[in-house]
Amino acid sequence: MHTLLSTVLQRLSAPVQGSLLSRSEAEEFLHLPASATLDMLSVAGVVRAACAPAFFNCGIINAKSGRCPENCAFCAQSAHHETGAPVYPFVDTDVLVRRAEEAASHGTKRFSIVTSGTMLGEADVEPMCRAVERIIRETGMAVCGSLGILTPERAACYREAGMTRYHHNLETAESYFPHICTTHAYERDVESLHVARKAGMEVCSGGIIGLGESLEQRVELACTLADVGVDSIPLNFLNAIKGTRLENMPRLAPEEALRTVAMFRLMHPTKDILIAGGRSHVLGEWQSWLYAAGANGMMIGDYLTTSGAAFEADLAMMRTLGVKS
Repeated sequence: MHTLLSTVLQRLSAPVQGSLLSRSEAEEFLHLPASATLDMLSVAGVVRAACAPAFFNCGIINAKSGRCPENCAFCAQSAHHETGAPVYPFVDTDVLVRRAEEAASHGTKRFSIVTSGTMLGEADVEPMCRAVERIIRETGMAVCGSLGILTPERAACYREAGMTRYHHNLETAESYFPHICTTHAYERDVESLHVARKAGMEVCSGGIIGLGESLEQRVELACTLADVGVDSIPLNFLNAIKGTRLENMPRLAPEEALRTVAMFRLMHPTKDILIAGGRSHVLGEWQSWLYAAGANGMMIGDYLTTSGAAFEADLAMMRTLGVKS
């Protein structure tokens, strides 16, 4: 076993506080030879078992779709792209509750309401809050929001309604962000996470792997998330959609995706690491290796503009692996 991996295991003998790798060690980790991949995943799996919270799954609904003014290069819902993605306003509360009930019936612990756009429109704030209250009351699930840029006033409203976690991805490293989005500053995204925290909500933030960023920039994102102090890290893998600026981006290799998940686990040993969009597209038959690579959560059901695996298929995989949420 490579010396760096042995060092990580030795560090587990003491109480774990913070990352198990320095930034330079994380970069070294991602540059280990292919022959070290199984050992890398094995160590990440040991860290997950020793340090991470219990496994959980999460469901989402695309509650307002399309015509987003931001120009994120990967996004099917951007008004800057012609992708044929559905366009509709904020959906009715009854629709949100029915989708939440469906997710709850499959054992989902968290349900996230996601809307397109820079931030939720003023007229939609009150219906959003009432929907959050109903979902909590009628399903018992924890409710998260992914509603764009956040202000203190909005955060207070969402928290009062019962929202416990706010999701806002940084998407990629700050040094690579100008290649992905130029319609708003990276600092606005980071500030939204701080606003959510100050309002009393947990913070969920991660990114998309495979946008063309370097291995070092993946480590940079992991370090930024540590600086912010996020509670949950959703990792997506790019599913290049025709009509976006990244439509010709090569598909990430499964082993590279798994090694990246392992790096995030070692950098964030005690946090939730949730695998979301693109897992079927990138990993295919290797999806079950995500747990070995250090993930402790999975988004089940459909995503925003692409289909996920059937609930039954995901639940069967978890049963086969002995994973209980």
